[in-house]
Amino acid sequence: MEEYLPLIIQLVTGAIGGNVAGKLLKNLSLGTVGNTIAGLVGGGLGGQLLGMLGMGAGAAAGTDAMDVSSIIGSVAGGGVGGGVIMAIVGAIKNAMAK
Repeated sequence: MEEYLPLIIQLVTGAIGGNVAGKLLKNLSLGTVGNTIAGLVGGGLGGQLLGMLGMGAGAAAGTDAMDVSSIIGSVAGGGVGGGVIMAIVGAIKNAMAK
């Protein structure tokens, strides 16, 4: 179960990041459900990308316990990834509506 903790953190913070970005960028918002879904996807992708670069939770792979830096990496990667993906999807949606 412990190996899934970074992914769970990334997904939750991604959903939060997507909703925060939706509140800040009202013209790109997809609504609460849309922001949450885009945030979940972005959180997972952002966290995994940081892990592949050796900066996130992936850097701690193979260890028995998660340290504070890997948790912070998961939170940062998930939150930022969620916000970015929500903004990209919102911009594409607005461009297609015109």
